[in-house]
Order: sequence, then structure tokens, then C-alpha cells
Amino acid sequence: MKGKFISILSLGLILMTGKIQAQNQTSDSKKMEWFQDAKLGIFIHWGIYSVEGISESWAFFNNYINHDNYMKQLNGFSASQYKPDEWVKLIKDSGAKYAVITTKHHDGVSLWDSKAEKATTIPKNSLAKKDVLTPFISQLKNSGLKTGIYYSLPDWSHPYYDINTRTKKRYEIKNDPQRWANFVNYYQTQLSELSKQYQPDLLWFDGDWEHSSEEWQAPKTLENLRKFNPNIIINSRLNNHGDYETPEQGIPVVRPHSDYWELCYTMNDAWGFQPFDQNYKTPNMIVRTLADVINMGGNLLLDIGPKADGTIPEQQVEILKNLARWTSKNSDAIYGTRKGLPFENYKGKSAFSKDGKKLFLYLEEAKDFTKIYGLNSIPKSVRILGDNTAKIDVKNDNNGNLTLSFSNVKFDQDVTVIELSFNDKIKFNENIKKENSSLTQILENPNAKLATFEIVEQIHSGNNIFNNSGLTSDGLDMKIQKTPKTNPEILNWISKHSEALYQTEKGLPDGHFSGNTALSKDRQTLYVFVEGTPTGPIALKGIKNGIARIRIVGEGSLLNHKIYNKLYWSSTPGIIYIDVPKERLDKNMTVIAVLLDKPIELYREKVGAIENNL
Repeated sequence: MKGKFISILSLGLILMTGKIQAQNQTSDSKKMEWFQDAKLGIFIHWGIYSVEGISESWAFFNNYINHDNYMKQLNGFSASQYKPDEWVKLIKDSGAKYAVITTKHHDGVSLWDSKAEKATTIPKNSLAKKDVLTPFISQLKNSGLKTGIYYSLPDWSHPYYDINTRTKKRYEIKNDPQRWANFVNYYQTQLSELSKQYQPDLLWFDGDWEHSSEEWQAPKTLENLRKFNPNIIINSRLNNHGDYETPEQGIPVVRPHSDYWELCYTMNDAWGFQPFDQNYKTPNMIVRTLADVINMGGNLLLDIGPKADGTIPEQQVEILKNLARWTSKNSDAIYGTRKGLPFENYKGKSAFSKDGKKLFLYLEEAKDFTKIYGLNSIPKSVRILGDNTAKIDVKNDNNGNLTLSFSNVKFDQDVTVIELSFNDKIKFNENIKKENSSLTQILENPNAKLATFEIVEQIHSGNNIFNNSGLTSDGLDMKIQKTPKTNPEILNWISKHSEALYQTEKGLPDGHFSGNTALSKDRQTLYVFVEGTPTGPIALKGIKNGIARIRIVGEGSLLNHKIYNKLYWSSTPGIIYIDVPKERLDKNMTVIAVLLDKPIELYREKVGAIENNL
């Protein structure tokens, strides 16, 4: 009986624990719902570093400027043209649902009138002589946007903190525990001030890598924060005590495991205002980045860096206004969406509606058709958002594979969104069944675009239909078998692009390019198959290699490329953007050859916080 009683008790405890965990999950899910639905937030890095336009805090930490000269920027921080109502209007119009502002960066300068011991503040110590945080938060709350507060855990200026620069350490905590306890009290006092005065929806910590959870007293910090707001959302930078992941700068190649994540991302290379950093991404690139993040089920936290007088640089305003144009047009396909189809089902970007009854496709090019594989549901309607005159023909084979053909479409200048609506929650099968055509059947297709698409799809999947077909490496003297029905246009395309078809191998896995690719036998040349007319440069992610040369296959034009978000001290590759002149595009399928410095190496690791800034 005793053993039986213990078993029943154990079972009861297990069931009770499961119930508690389920309740917690439900609670977390409810708390995180607005965040998961938001999709777009605006990050604001504003502080005294905008006076000279130098790196926020890191400039003196890295000994690029001494601490005294860095802090002299307090005398130039005027906020004389600061109009928080205009900031909030610009942010809300952009389509963002929340904003996160740097209340204190690692330099220790607080934007509000902090009463914490030995605090350095804008109201007391700067030229501005006013609290610049309160009016912004007030406007933000009046607008209905969610309030996010960035707070740096380290304070490299505060006398109670142990580190001052990369080469200067004030003391060892074990030798002066009271001094460290004073600092913990200082930072927790500031957090209590921020929580009480501004009642934030989200707290965005930074700099946790400098100390352990025990040293920060992170559990106590969380407990205190939840006293002010039990539903406060915390990012992952409190020694992993937070609610969501925050990859930085590099767009993830592989979808993060967490249901909740946010890419924090600069428009150029800097977080704060730097007048000489003109390396801005284009408005087109930013919209496509948002679509990429939505496809992977995350949020984009896009950064702006106002000037010391409170004005926002024109290039940043232009990017936000273009976001406003796109988000207002495509709101149904943005807010409340969840991650899209696996890459094998759709070689592009997509997302599902929250109820799972709608599928959105994000096209980064103008083209005649697109294909979806493995759907076990039939759409009741298909439309292009913002274009009532467009016509879409839907063809479904017996295996749940759809071909959507477009006519009379006004393709968006950045990303065109297709909405497929279903009666019930969409079901799809990752074990796709395709009836691959033989080379002879492909050559007899009267539609050369569909034929070339099937050729590159089969090659991408590792089925090179040209092996032993009579194809030659240069496309000359081909011995490919023809029939009376052979389409000469397809043969001409094959001959022109034979280099990318002859003995090439399986393409890249998901995440690196939104389309089909192939690799040369020595794996040192990547072939990128470009459909239709792209709205902007071709984007490649997660390529570790150096690039020797890029050209258009079959006609030899050399192409320029630019790499964004590559930090020289980080192993995370930047994003490669390749410009393809529209006048050089092939009407059926353009092929780009990317010659690498060695056999291809792919980056598929998790993208995390940047814990360095040399």
C-alpha cells in the first residue's frame, strides 16, 4: 500500500506541476501577445555621444578618446530643436507598434532627472538643463504605442562601478564588496525610478556580459520590476532571465528557436548619430529586412540616432516614411502574423495569419508566377494587397502544389504581398511530392519561363537532369536529344547558361537566399538563379567566404556588391547585396556566378548580442 500511495502521490505532483507549467505558459503567452503581434519597433539611441558624433560609450572605453573629453559633450547637448510629438508621429506613422529609448547607455548619462546616488543626468549636468525623457514617454503613451526603456547595466562613469575602460579597472569586487553593493543599489534605484515614473511595457537591458547573474542580483532585480508591473517584458540581456531573444545586426540565417525574438538593427553602421557614417541601407533594403524578419516569426527593432539638438537625420526620416508607405498598404500581412512556410514548401518569404487561415507571400521581384508546394488545403481566394486590378490564376496539381500566375499586376517598389485565404486552418506537408519532368518533357514546354524554373528547381534539389544528357560545359556542340516539339528558346537558354548547369550540385539550404541556387563541383562558385525583375539588389546571408568576383553567367558582365553589417571582430558574416542592372536581366531566368576565395563555408549559428565594440 505504501508503494502504491507514493506512486499516486507522485502522479498527483506530476499532474499538478504540469498544470502549473501550463498556467505559466498561458500567462506568458498572454503577456507576450502584443509583442509577438507588433512586428516593428523603433530603437532610439540618443545621448551626449551625438554632440561629436562618436561611438556611444565605447569611444572612451576603447581609449579612442579619454573619459574627461568624452564627458565634455555634456556641454554641447542642447536638445534645442527637440520635438517629442514629431518623433512619436514619425514613429507611429512608420507602422511601429512600440519604441525603445536609451534612458542610460554605458556612459552613465541619464536622460531623466534621476535622484540615485552620484547619478550624472541631462537635466542637472548638460547644456539642455531639462528632462528629455518624460515628454517623449508622455507622447508615446498618448499615441497608444507601447513603451520600451533601454537601460545599461554597466556604468563606466560611476565611481561605484568596477570597470572604467578596457584597460582600467577600479577594483576587484571580492576586495571591496560594499562598494559593489552600493553600485547594485544605485542601478536598482534607477530602475525603480523608471518603473514608477514611466510604467514601461518593456525593459531592454544591455551589458549583462560584464558580470554574473549573482553579481547583478538579477533575480532580485526581476522581482522588484514585477512589483511595478507583473506583466513587464524583459529582453534576454539580464543573464538569460528575459522573455525573448535579441539577435543584433546580423539577420539570422536560421530561424531562432524561441517564439519571441527581435532583431535590433541599424540603418547605417552606427547606433547613435555619426555625421560621417553615410553607409545607409536603402529604404528598399529595410522593407525587405522587415519581410525577412516577419517570415521568421520575429520583430524588427529598427534604430534611429537623433542629433544633439533633437532633430532626426534626413536619411533616417526617408527610411521611416517609406516604411510608413509599405506598412499602411500591407498591414494585414504584418501585424499578428506568425512564421511562414518552410523553405522547401516555398522558396521565398511568407507568413501565416494568427488564426492560420491566411498565407501571405512576400515577392521581392516582379514576375509572372510563383509556386507553393505541399499544401493540403485549397485557397478560397487569392489577391494582391493594395492592387484591386491584379489577376491571379491558381493551378493546383494532385499533390497540393500550387502555381500562381500573375497578370495586370502593379508590383510594389519594394515587396509585393499576395494573400491566400482558406476556409479552415492551413495544413501543409513538409514531405513534398513532385512529379519532376524529364529533360525531354521540359524541352517541349511551350512556356520557356516555366521550363527554366523547373530546370533550376531540380538542380537546386540535387537532381541534375543534365548529367549524361549531352550538355557541354560551354554550351557549344551540345548533343542534347531533341524532338519535333522541342522549344528552341529553352535550348538557347540552356546553351547560354551551361556553365551553371553542367555538373553543378545541390544548392544552399534555407536562409541564405530566397530562391534557387547551385554549387560548382569544386564548391567554389555559387550560382544564384534570379527570377523576374528584382526590386533591389540580390541579398545573400551567412556566407563566410571572401568574394573574388561576381558576374552574370553567359554574357560576362561583372557586378558590384556591397557588404552590410559585417563587424570585423565578429565571426558573423555580413549581408551581401549584389546589384544586377535591369537591362542585363534574362527574360526567362538570370544566373549570377559568385566566385569565392575557397570552397563555400556557411554560417548557420545563432546570432546573439554584440559583447564587444573595438
